[in-house]
Amino acid sequence: MSTNASREGLRNARLCEFPPAITNRHNHRKPAFLPLLSLVVAIVLWGANWPVMKVGLAHVTPVWFSALRFGTGGAALFIAQFLRGGIRLPKRGDLPFVASIGLLQMAAFTMLGALAMIHLGAGRSAILSYTTPLWVTPIAIVVFKEKVGSLRIGGIMLAAAGVATLVNPSAIDWGNPVVVASNGALLIASICWALCIIHLRYFKAVSSAFDLAPWQMLLATIVLVPLAWIIEGDFSADDTITFFASTVFVGPVATAFCFVAVNAASSWLPATTMSTAMLGVPVTGVLLSLLLLGEPLTAPLAAGTSAIVIGIMLNAIPRRKPNKQDL
Repeated sequence: MSTNASREGLRNARLCEFPPAITNRHNHRKPAFLPLLSLVVAIVLWGANWPVMKVGLAHVTPVWFSALRFGTGGAALFIAQFLRGGIRLPKRGDLPFVASIGLLQMAAFTMLGALAMIHLGAGRSAILSYTTPLWVTPIAIVVFKEKVGSLRIGGIMLAAAGVATLVNPSAIDWGNPVVVASNGALLIASICWALCIIHLRYFKAVSSAFDLAPWQMLLATIVLVPLAWIIEGDFSADDTITFFASTVFVGPVATAFCFVAVNAASSWLPATTMSTAMLGVPVTGVLLSLLLLGEPLTAPLAAGTSAIVIGIMLNAIPRRKPNKQDL
């Protein structure tokens, strides 16, 4: 792999630390109002996705809900691609990325998060799911011999302290195996996401992220449907407006529309700026869960969230002085 390709892959991977996987290609123009607005809207909608999922889970089982999310979201993206000039099949070199993102970042991450939210608050779920740098950095150091500065190490340690704050015996009931397993499921979900980040950081797909996204969602749906049938039985959901509204929100809106919106913004903004801005997603998730669902703001949740967000922000700081093409 050439030096330029490695640098491009690293920039793309920094952005891909937030779902869905997005390729960042700068066009060296000044940011326009519309892409910036689309980024802000996407952050708010992605953050709102957590409390909306919590509401939706009262009307449909979690694995079926996860399948609905990617089934409807993928269909919306296929339609968008068709209207923009055609649907492109993944190339042979894209297949590992279709598999890793479709199976780990989409299917496993979302299913584990939905299963956990049956027993946990949406705010806590959002924060613990966004601890991916806590796992990415050690893997990068041990497996790929990446050199990490003291600032990033400090950020990871701070984020780890935040996780410890959220899962310590004074914050959750360690005597309740369901609660412990649910918190563990969220951490496993973040590890699944971290493995995708590592894949995207050190290897490069042939096609663009926009071209691959609906195929990744299709794969996630194909896997989740039989899993839902095995785990939860036949599809069962009520016919309330709340169910249909939450399905439309988590699928076509929070999955398909937000993907397009952030993909547009990423063509104007540096990857590090995107990574830092995306910290607004879990923070928005926590705030909206407090405001809309009435979830309590406990001391461990406030302290743990602050430590994790600051730690990830420190981890997102560039290791070198940005070149002109990064600005």
